[in-house]
Amino acid sequence: MLPISEKTIRTSFVNASRKETGDLTLPGDLDTLDWDALDYLGWRDPKLARRAYAVVPTLEGELVGILFRQAEASPRARAQCSWCQDVKLPNDVVFYSAKRSGPAGRNGNTVGTLVCQDFQCSRNVRRTPPLAYEGFDVEAARRQRIEDLQLRAASFAAEV
Repeated sequence: MLPISEKTIRTSFVNASRKETGDLTLPGDLDTLDWDALDYLGWRDPKLARRAYAVVPTLEGELVGILFRQAEASPRARAQCSWCQDVKLPNDVVFYSAKRSGPAGRNGNTVGTLVCQDFQCSRNVRRTPPLAYEGFDVEAARRQRIEDLQLRAASFAAEV
């Protein structure tokens, strides 16, 4: 992912009001992020417990900002992240809902997904997968996981 500015982040949101984008708290480490290791920028709002944000590059190269609300209830069983689909998650997965953009969102329509609680998907897919069989191309599998994450995140952004 290419580095993005505060202004670009705030203007990328498709399902948030001007007030919501003006009030959002940006990640504190924005200047020091390793952008090469990110497939999207995701963070939780430190001021609002159940609010989170993600800025996702689309397949066309545009940025889509999404405002999320975390569900009050937690999944009953160990959930799998819909974006990274990592089966050995070192973190919790929660259900986030996002208001749809445009008239549908103004009518209260939402879309939801199970995602790593603190958006660690980029780190999860970059871990070396276990050797599945003799001759297994571990690096090709890792690259495929990265591409799949980018596709799933962009697909969700398109749904919003």
